[in-house]
Amino acid sequence: MIKATNITKKFGQIEVLRGVDVHVRKSEVVSIIGASGAGKSTLLHILGTLMPTDGGSFSIDGVDAHILKGRKLDKFRNSKIGFVFQFHQLMPEFTAAENAAIPAMLAGLSKKEALTKAGKILEQLSLGHRLQHKPSELSGGEQQRVAVARALINDPAVVFADEPTGNLDTKNATELHDLFLDLRDKTGQTFLIVTHNESLASKSDRTLHIKDGMIVG
Repeated sequence: MIKATNITKKFGQIEVLRGVDVHVRKSEVVSIIGASGAGKSTLLHILGTLMPTDGGSFSIDGVDAHILKGRKLDKFRNSKIGFVFQFHQLMPEFTAAENAAIPAMLAGLSKKEALTKAGKILEQLSLGHRLQHKPSELSGGEQQRVAVARALINDPAVVFADEPTGNLDTKNATELHDLFLDLRDKTGQTFLIVTHNESLASKSDRTLHIKDGMIVG
């Protein structure tokens, strides 16, 4: 599902990534752990096509994503990639259903179709009773589940999660990781997760350790 070879990245004179190789199979849940500044979030943003790489190549679901630009990249990102961030990035003026539906509307579904699809996913995530609630009316764990629904709504090939439990308490963090595993089992979804939490990362199918811009161990 993801094949990255010799990924490099500099910020000024600082080498953040120094030739990283990452392979993730379909329906795997893979975690990347490492200290702050090790390069894990930079790697995730590059593989998620949010940031260009200085060198190397990568493909997602058989497509050479590193060479896509402009509208082709936008279309690819919206259809093939889902994102879950530490800060939920929900629109405060929109309801849970509307937030989850945004990528589907960008993909061309009508608002009615998108909201119906969002409602079904939120129901599966045990938020069927919260469809009309705005983010300020939801708990942290509920907000993150809305973010997961938004990431899933276009049936992406892979979901990238950047410190998704960073703002959650232990109970909600554990439930979110369990949710990722459950989605993998039920839908065959692929996840690549950046996290500081080694105990939660241990639940993944595999854990990659990054240090000083390189995968180690």
